[in-house]
Parts: sequence; C-alpha cells; structure tokens
Amino acid sequence: MMRRYLFLAALACAAGTIAVAQTPTAQQSSGALGARPGSSREPEFPAPSIRDYKPRSTLVVSEHAVPRARFPVVDIHSHQPRPISAAQLETVVAAMDRLNLKVLVNASGATGDRLVQSVEALRDSPHRNRMVMFANISFRDVGSGFGVKAAQQLEVDVKAGAVGLGEIMKSFGLRTKKADGTRLALDDPELAPIWETSARLGIPVLIHTAEPQEFFEPIDYRNERWLELALYPRRRYPAGEFPRFEDLVTERNRLFRAHPNTTFVVAHFGWHANDLGRLGALFDELPNLYAETGAILAELGRQPRAAHEFFVKYQDRLLFGKDSFQPDEYPYFWRTFETADEYFDYYRDYHAFWKLYGMNLPDEVLRKLYYQNALRLIPGLQPIVSS
Repeated sequence: MMRRYLFLAALACAAGTIAVAQTPTAQQSSGALGARPGSSREPEFPAPSIRDYKPRSTLVVSEHAVPRARFPVVDIHSHQPRPISAAQLETVVAAMDRLNLKVLVNASGATGDRLVQSVEALRDSPHRNRMVMFANISFRDVGSGFGVKAAQQLEVDVKAGAVGLGEIMKSFGLRTKKADGTRLALDDPELAPIWETSARLGIPVLIHTAEPQEFFEPIDYRNERWLELALYPRRRYPAGEFPRFEDLVTERNRLFRAHPNTTFVVAHFGWHANDLGRLGALFDELPNLYAETGAILAELGRQPRAAHEFFVKYQDRLLFGKDSFQPDEYPYFWRTFETADEYFDYYRDYHAFWKLYGMNLPDEVLRKLYYQNALRLIPGLQPIVSS
C-alpha cells in the first residue's frame, strides 16, 4: 500500500499529466501514511513527494572521497562549444587540472568551416593540447549520392584536424528522415562510404544509438525509470510513434558486422550496462567494437562484483566517457572505479533511486580505461598525454 501511495504522490508533483497504468484509486489508498489501518481519518502530516524522501542512512562504513583520478584521464565523450572561446577554455582547463583530466574529446563535433574555426581556436590557445575535435555529419535528407559526398567531406575534415567521427546522435535511427520521408535506418547502405572512409583514415566512430530500454516501455509499477519519465515526458518513446529498442539495436549490430574494418565506439555502453553479458557477447563477436562509460555509472555501481569482472575481462575494449561536462560529477566515477566503498549516493536521484558500490578496479585496468585505450584508438593523442 505504501508503494502505491508514494507512486501516486510522485506523479502528482511531476510536471504535466502522465497517463499511468495501475494508478490506485482514492479508496485503495486509504490507510496511507499517517492514518491507522481501517481508518478514514486524514493523514496527520502532508503527503510528501517521492523526491523529498531522502532518508538518512545509519550505515557506518568506510568512505573514501576521490576528488582526483588516480591516473591521467582522456574523456572521449565531452560536449563543448564549437568553437570554444579563450575564456571558456580557460575555465574548462582549470576544472580539468583539479580532476586529473588530461584531454577532452569534443564529441559534439563539427564539419566544414565550423570545424576549421574550432580547430584553429584550440591551436591558437595556450591549452592547445587539452582538447581535440571530432568531425560530424548531418544525416538529414539522405538520398542517392549522399554517402559519397559525406565521405568526401569527412576526409577534408580529418585533414583539417578532426581525430574521429561523432558523436553520431540518438536521432539517427529514431527520428531522422530520408529525402523520401521514410525513416533512415542505421544500416542504410547509402551510408556505407562514410564507414569505409572512417576505416581507411583510421579514425574511430562514436555512435549513440537509442536510449535506455525502459524509455521505450510503458510507465507502470514495473518501470524502474518511471520517475525520470514522469519528470521528463519527452524522453519517452511510445510504441507506434518510434521504432522499438530491439529494432534499433538490431540495425546497429548489422551496421557493425557489415563494416568489420571500422572502429565503432558505442556511447553509453550501447545501453547494455544493465545487461553486461549482452555487451560481452558483442565484444566476443565484433573485434571492431568498443564502449564508453557516459551516463551509465548508476548501472555499474549497483553490480560492483559483476562490473569488476566485466572490466577486467574486457579491459582492452573500454574507454572513459562522461558526456555532460559537470566537474562536480566526475569524482563519483573515480570513487566507483577506484574504491571498494559501499552504499553511497549517485549524483542524479531521478536516474537511480538506488545506491552505488565501488568496483575496486586494479591499476592495470584503470590505466587502460582512463587513457591507454584512447591513445590506441584516437590518432595523435600519445604525445599530448605523455607531455
């Protein structure tokens, strides 16, 4: 009964009106918090929101704050202005120094004149070695000949200083339409020249496909992301309006198989951090596949032993990525990766209502995760990190 009451209270405080399966009636909610069982008396204090429920833990365990990463870090998934101003870069680098972030990859990407301006802004800066640029492609209105032209531009962008392609955003596959009005599939053969050119140029492709699988499911008592979906309803992908999670993953995997010489990095662990066995099976099948850790720390932190084993087994295939550049959030990653701490908070309560546990990764694995794997995949980083 308490579970139903809190669910209804949370939905009442969420922005907008959300249609929810299995919503309890007022009669079913009798006996809620503050009232005696069987009594119709009103609760003795106002009904709280689920977001207000933050109990003080009485658990006494060791705590180890990790404000600075143990080893230098290359963040392969950051989003920064394009071009970045001198003042903006100065602020970013000051935060990077505190965290032991050596290099940020600006995965927002750019192409053409905007890429040239972005690269020049970095080269003319005193901090020219602290950020690198990816190229990017707009996939709108794909038609005959699009792939060849996009591949030619990609080659120009790499010559201008881009060191990878991406982040190819989630709209690719979900919303992007071709010139004829049909949905652009991830494995559309028209795009093959882009992936083949990436392989020839020796650059990685950072690709964000879909969103967490629960975003495609109804909001009901079984959906563990219901709070986020209630607060941010535009993150929902209802059936009938969007392709299903499994359809997108199937298209994505066909793309990877069709281009075995292209290095693909799946953003956000490919949204398989809740099913590490599934990602591991893809690693076993596809030697051209890598994954980065952006926005999935909550998944790793609730399965520390399984995640530890996975990171040890696939230590050569994993890269550090954060996604949004929020300096105060990075230490949660360091603590989860580097310590054996138990039962500590995640930094966004609407992503995860559970606590985190440290994975206690060995130094060999941390070095590969933090920077060594990125050095292998991204051209030109070696002298930067070593300087």
